Amino acid sequence: MAPVAVADLSGSPTPVREHTSKHATYVQASVLTGPKQLHTEIRYLEPPARGELQIAIKKTGLCGSDVSYYKKFRNGDLQAVAPLTLGHESAGIVEAIGDGVNGFRIGDRVALEVGVPCDSCRACQRGRYNLCPSMRFRSSAKSIPHFQGTLQERLNHPAKWCYLLPESVSLEAAALLEPLSVAIHSTRRASIEQGDTAVVFGAGTVGLLTAAMAKLNGATTVLIADIDAGRVEYALRNRFATQGFVVPRMANTESVTEKMAFAKDLANDMIEQACAGEPDYEGADVCFDCTGKEVCMQAGLYATRPGGKLIMVGMGTPIQTLQMSAAHLKEVDIIGIFRYANTYPIGIKILASGALPDRFLENMITHRFKGLDKVKDAFELAGRTMDREGKLVLKVLIET
Repeated sequence: MAPVAVADLSGSPTPVREHTSKHATYVQASVLTGPKQLHTEIRYLEPPARGELQIAIKKTGLCGSDVSYYKKFRNGDLQAVAPLTLGHESAGIVEAIGDGVNGFRIGDRVALEVGVPCDSCRACQRGRYNLCPSMRFRSSAKSIPHFQGTLQERLNHPAKWCYLLPESVSLEAAALLEPLSVAIHSTRRASIEQGDTAVVFGAGTVGLLTAAMAKLNGATTVLIADIDAGRVEYALRNRFATQGFVVPRMANTESVTEKMAFAKDLANDMIEQACAGEPDYEGADVCFDCTGKEVCMQAGLYATRPGGKLIMVGMGTPIQTLQMSAAHLKEVDIIGIFRYANTYPIGIKILASGALPDRFLENMITHRFKGLDKVKDAFELAGRTMDREGKLVLKVLIET
C-alpha cells in the first residue's frame, strides 16, 4: 500500500510515520495532551504480535480516574508526562489473531482486563498480580511510556487478558466488568459472612456495586451513604442496598477535634439506623469506604464493631488523620484495596447465572455517547452529578 501520513485530526502537528506493510492498519484514537486538551488523531496499529488479539473496541465506560486525568492531566499522585489515550472499562470484537493464540475466533465478543503484569515477580507468582511492581495498566500514567487506553477504534491486547463472553452477557455489561471486579475483590477481602451488617460510604459506580456484592455474599443489612440524596434514592430504588443514609455536609473547619466529633456523630447516627432492632449492637461487621475522603474513613472506623473490618476501596486524600486507638482497642482490621485480581471469570459467571437482576449493569448506564468525536462532551458530563435536564449522572458510556 502507499505510504500514509499519520495526522492529527484536530489540525495540530503530529510526527509523520510511514509504513508500507500490506498488514498496516490505521485507527482513530482519542488523545489527551493536557488538562481538558482532548483531540482525535490517526494512529498506526501493528498487526497483533504473538500471543495477542486485535480487538475492535465497541463499548467503554468512563471511570473517575479517567475524569481526573481529563480535568487535571493527573490522577492523585500520578502525573501524565506524555499524550495519553484514556479508557479502561471496555469490551469489543476480535478482529485479528496473533500467532500462538488458541481458543478465539474472528468475531468473538470479549471483555478486556487492561492491567498487564509481568507474570514472574513474587506478587504474580502468588496470584496477587494487581500488586505487580511492573504492572502496565491502560490509561494510567504510572508506567512510562504510558500504556494507552481503550478510547480508540482498535488495539492489540494479550489474549491471556481477554475473556470470551457468553451470549447472555452484553457488550455494555462486559465493559462494566471492570468496576464490578473492584467490588468483587473488595467484598472477597472483607470475608463477609451470612447475616452480616455492612456500611458502604459512597453511592457512585464502585460503591453501588460493592453494596450489591455485599448483599450477594450474604450481608442481610447493607446501608449505603452519600451526600447526594439522588444517588442514595437510586441505590434503594434499584435494590443495591437495603438502607440509605444521606450524609450532611460538614462545616468548613481546620480543627481536628471538630472533624473527629463530626465523624463520630455521623457513625453513631448511621449505626443506630443500620442496627435498629438488634439487641446490644456494637457496630457494623464491615465498613467499605468507596470515596477516599478522610471523614468517611474516620466515620467508618468509629462505625465498625469490635473485631470487624474497615475496607479502603476509594483512593482519594493521600494523608489522613485517624484515631488509631479506635482500631487498636476494637481490633479492627483496616484492609487496603488496589484494583483487583482473578475476578473477571467470576464476574462473567455471576452475570451469566442471573444471580443479579436482569440487565443489572446496563441499567447503571445513565448516558451514552456515540463516536470518538463525542468523547469531550462525554467527559464534561461524567464530571457532573446531574445533567442539564436534572437527570442523575451515574455511568457514562462511549460507543465506538
